Amino acid sequence: MAILLSLLSAVSYGVSDFLGGIFAKRAGAWQVAFVGQLSSTACVSVAALVIGGAATRGDWLWGAAAGLGGGIGTAFLYRGLAGARMGVVAPLSAVTCALLPVAVGLAVGERPSLLAAVGIVLAFPAILLISRMVDEDPSHRGGVVDGILAGLGFGMLFAALGQVGDEAGLYPLILTQGFSVVSVVLTALALGQAWVPRDPAAWRAIVMGPLGALATSTFLVATTYGLLSVVAVISSLYPAITVLLAALVLSERIHAWQGVGLALAAGAVSLVALG
Repeated sequence: MAILLSLLSAVSYGVSDFLGGIFAKRAGAWQVAFVGQLSSTACVSVAALVIGGAATRGDWLWGAAAGLGGGIGTAFLYRGLAGARMGVVAPLSAVTCALLPVAVGLAVGERPSLLAAVGIVLAFPAILLISRMVDEDPSHRGGVVDGILAGLGFGMLFAALGQVGDEAGLYPLILTQGFSVVSVVLTALALGQAWVPRDPAAWRAIVMGPLGALATSTFLVATTYGLLSVVAVISSLYPAITVLLAALVLSERIHAWQGVGLALAAGAVSLVALG
């Protein structure tokens, strides 16, 4: 069950990122991020009220921490992709995102089986290869710091959600999504970016709300069935979905290294499932 939920989380994140990339070409990236996060907050709130739960004070705090991490990750990812080398920012953020929750899981005593451990190790080069992009714009320099900070933010999102209690339901995710909205707005203001969705095209991002809510919800539930170190790695394979959609819908080329990464990702998921 944990593997299936983790894969569903990865698919949801991947589709959301694909749509976000398309919408950001018509409207500002920060406007799209704001609308998408706001829509996710509304969707999660409704789902949480329907499902119910018994969240403790600690669960709420972990939910808030996760939202802060998600907002920071989004902010630095967008800043990095806008002004740095995409081929550096994207893979660094993806790998770091997976690495942090794995480290946290192992630190709190998780011990995956041998097959699962091999799958986890195999997933890192898969993520690196899949998310590697070609960016020949000479004005895009650096990106190491933004990529690492973005990955740490998303990793914090995953690691914090992994600490939420099994009986909390989806209530902590209300704070997670809400804090993400606040983080996006504050970072946009600090960077002097326009975040108010004045462009009508930005409101298309409202369809990303259910996807974002589904992604975080399935990740949270998956951690109640399986190890954080396993769930986080499988969910972090979301770039594979974005790459496949770009190839199928936009006819973008899948490069040789991305093909190798997709094969490694399939092997990683299989080993973790068998483990």
